[in-house]
Amino acid sequence: MKQKVINDPVHGFISISNPLIYAIIEHPYFQRLRRIKQLGLTDFVYPGAHHTRFHHAIGAYHLMQKAIYTLRLKGNEISKEEEMGALLAILLHDIGHGPFSHTLEHSLSSSISHEFLSLLYMEKLNEEFKGALDLAIQIFTDQYHKKFLHQLVSGQLDVDRLDYLTRDSFFTGVSEGVINYNRLIDMMDVVDNEMIVEAKGIYSVEKFLVSRRIMYWQVYLHKTVVCAEEMLIKIIKRAQFLIRRGEKLACSKALYYFLSQDVSSEDFSRDPLNLEMFSKLDDIDVLSAVKTWMDAEDKILSFLCTRLINRDLFKVKIQDSPIEEEKINEKKKELMQAMNLSEEEVGYLIFQNKLTSYLYKPGKAKIKILNKKDQLIDFADASDQWNAVAMQKAVSKYYYCYPKGV
Repeated sequence: MKQKVINDPVHGFISISNPLIYAIIEHPYFQRLRRIKQLGLTDFVYPGAHHTRFHHAIGAYHLMQKAIYTLRLKGNEISKEEEMGALLAILLHDIGHGPFSHTLEHSLSSSISHEFLSLLYMEKLNEEFKGALDLAIQIFTDQYHKKFLHQLVSGQLDVDRLDYLTRDSFFTGVSEGVINYNRLIDMMDVVDNEMIVEAKGIYSVEKFLVSRRIMYWQVYLHKTVVCAEEMLIKIIKRAQFLIRRGEKLACSKALYYFLSQDVSSEDFSRDPLNLEMFSKLDDIDVLSAVKTWMDAEDKILSFLCTRLINRDLFKVKIQDSPIEEEKINEKKKELMQAMNLSEEEVGYLIFQNKLTSYLYKPGKAKIKILNKKDQLIDFADASDQWNAVAMQKAVSKYYYCYPKGV
C-alpha cells in the first residue's frame, strides 16, 4: 500500500504504512470513534474540547511507535510481530467506548467497562482478519511474556496517558496539563522485563504526575462538567424508566435497544447482536434524542433535556466534607413543593456524589526508577520532592446539584 499520512494538530504528521493498521483504521468499528467525544461534555466549560476518541487513538499509536523505536535503540529486542501487536493493542484500547466516553459508561449497560467491550471488539476483528490480532490481544490482556509491552499500553506511565494529557490540555487550553512526552519516552528502558524510567528522568515524571492531577481537578472533575454529565446520566436513567414501563420515546434504534433492556456482560459475550447494536451507538444518537425529548410529555425528562440543551445547568455546591443530609432533604422539600413532584421524581433533580483523585497510586502498576546504583526503586521512594505518604493519599471532594431559579 502507499503510505497514508494523517495531519494531527498535536503530533504533526503521522504515517500509516502497514496495510493491516490501515484496514483496522478504515473499519466501521474504528470509524465510529470519530463520533465519540474524548471528554464528554467538557466543552460546556472549555469550548475547544471537541476532539474525539479517534484523535486520541491515532495519537497514542504514534507515541507507541516512538516508544518502541527508543527501546530498540537501547538494545531491547522487539520483533516486528511484537511491534505490530503493541501498535494494534494501543490503537484499539479505547474502541469499546460508548457515547460521550466515560460519561455514560455505566448507564447504557450494566456497569460494563469500556475495556471489556474493547476486548470483545478486538476478538471480533481478530476473527475477521483471520488471527492477525492474536498477539495484540495477548498484550492487551497482559498475557504476553514481555510485560513491558502491556505496560506501554496500560500502566501509570503509558502512551495512552502521555497522549491524552497532551491532547486534552491542547484542546482545552489548560497549559498546566502540558507534559514533555518526548523526554519521558526518551527516559524509558526495560529492566527485568519491566518498563522503568532512568534516574535522570525523575523530574519529568514528577511534572507528569502534577500535570495529571491538575488536569483532573481543573478539567476532568471540574464541578460544572461533573454537573452537566450527571444531568445527562439522569436523562438516560429517566428515559430507561419510562420506556421500560411501556411509554414511547422517539430515538434511534440502537439507543432504544439499550434503553429498553438491561444488557449484561454475559449478554455481550453470548449474543453477537449486542455488540453489533453497540457499534451503531454514538454521541449523535444521544444528542438527537435529548433534543427530541425536550418536548416529551414527562415533565422530568422534558425539564432535564431543556436545561441541558440550553446549558441552563443546575447549581453545584462542592465542599471538602460530606454533604449534610438535612441540607439535601431541605432542598428536596422545596423542589417537591415548587414543581409538584413526588419523592421518587425529585431524585432525578437533586443528586450528590463524591470526587476522588490521587497524585500517585502505585498498587500493581508502579512507576519504577533505575537509580545511579542500578537499583530499581518505586517512584514514591525515589522522589526527593514529595512525601511518599502524602503522595499516595486520596483527595476527596463532595458535591450536590439542584435546579436553580425554580
